[in-house]
Amino acid sequence: MSYSHVRLVALDVDGTMTDGKIIYSSSGVSQGFSSKDGAGIKRLLENGVEVAFVSFRDFDSTRRRAQDLGVKLLCLGTKDKAGALTNLARHLEIDLSSVLFMGDDLIDIPAMMIAGVSACPCDASPEVREICSFVAGSSGGRGAVREVAELILGASCE
Repeated sequence: MSYSHVRLVALDVDGTMTDGKIIYSSSGVSQGFSSKDGAGIKRLLENGVEVAFVSFRDFDSTRRRAQDLGVKLLCLGTKDKAGALTNLARHLEIDLSSVLFMGDDLIDIPAMMIAGVSACPCDASPEVREICSFVAGSSGGRGAVREVAELILGASCE
């Protein structure tokens, strides 16, 4: 399958960009993000591919990660990821066939079903792995997003 047509990479956060662990402390919530994934996201942006974070939760740590990477498209605190994806595509004036959605759990399936390409980390739920166009060799928060970035950027160089 060719990935050179992808113009937007929309990413679930918990379990995709992170290992799914949420740490609660007296100062709030913290999450751990992969520097490899971050480098992949920056390369996507530098090469004209839009990136969005689409998450059920809205944590300050997610917003901080987006700011650090230069990701401006945020759909946080949403239960309707398919609706968010539709709105993002409309905002960017692109067809959903040009969108890759990457997630790891059941809540992500509706967005995956309408995206042109669906991807997941190797440790995604079995139901998600079963429907994905691409299953990364890495788990969530451990380079899976970087694999998707390399797949897209490699395809656009062919």
